[in-house]
Amino acid sequence: MTKGLITGTLSLIAFSCMQVQAQDNGNVAVKLVDTLTELAQGPHKGFRSNHAKGAIVSGSFTPSAEAKNYSTAPHFSQTVPVTVRFSNGTGVPNLPDADPHARPNGMAIRFTLPDQSSTDIVSISYNGFPVATPEEFLELLTAIKTNATDTNKPTKLEQFLQSHPAALTFVQTPKPMPASFANQSFFGVNSFIFENDKGVQQHFRYRIVPKAGANFLTDEAAKKMAPDFLMEEIKQRVVKTPVEYSLQAQLPNDGDPLLDGSKTWPDDRRLIELGTIKLDALPADTAAWDKQMFNPLLLPKGITATADPVLQTRPVAYSVSFGRRLQ
Repeated sequence: MTKGLITGTLSLIAFSCMQVQAQDNGNVAVKLVDTLTELAQGPHKGFRSNHAKGAIVSGSFTPSAEAKNYSTAPHFSQTVPVTVRFSNGTGVPNLPDADPHARPNGMAIRFTLPDQSSTDIVSISYNGFPVATPEEFLELLTAIKTNATDTNKPTKLEQFLQSHPAALTFVQTPKPMPASFANQSFFGVNSFIFENDKGVQQHFRYRIVPKAGANFLTDEAAKKMAPDFLMEEIKQRVVKTPVEYSLQAQLPNDGDPLLDGSKTWPDDRRLIELGTIKLDALPADTAAWDKQMFNPLLLPKGITATADPVLQTRPVAYSVSFGRRLQ
């Protein structure tokens, strides 16, 4: 394994797993993982309960000159290595890439910092989360699980969607298959806080924009693609020609919701260029990297998590899933 895989993050994760597993099974994070596993007709040994199918690539991140004005985070002052996991949605390991349930896709990024510690970004290819809280997410997943056998009209799923406009929008919004992960934008749906060397704080959300531009397949063209097309294409592409993304921070206006990922900020909000992610290699230890847990709360000085309840629950649920993968 590389040093990036054996930093102090593993001990943190292991401790977190032990803490989570010692909790009562009524914990919402445990129930989320249980329900996601059921929806995927699992458990699938060794795989995540969500975003089970993935591809690992690597490269570097070079910060913009502007980034250090907003945060003292070390990767905003110098170029650092990155490892990226692209993924399909759901916990089905062999789900064809063109299957509509495979989207939103995921992009998890690990920055290996100069002291060999790390920090992660977890993002999806849809701008926003369907619900505001973990409890609502569990209610949504449970309604989906029982929908096939629900004889009531309206069904619990229909009732939920009628009472949660963001979830209804999430379900109804087309999510076309990208021609390549190199042509797909990704969004951090939860907000964080930058702090610079003067102590000035700034809320933000991540955006990851492909420098090659957006390019999507028609439904008819997508149906003709091989089951692992996206996963194989990105691995072949990066070793031939570097794939680059612009890492951006979207800043809110006064009054924009800061703790609710289901409420997106309008596109006219200011965007700050943080730097360039360049992917140009495949790590030698791909299998080891694919087992890693990417933790959005693994943060360096200069970046702080908000109290967004979905954000705060993510690492707990990830730890439950991670612990089960090790069994």
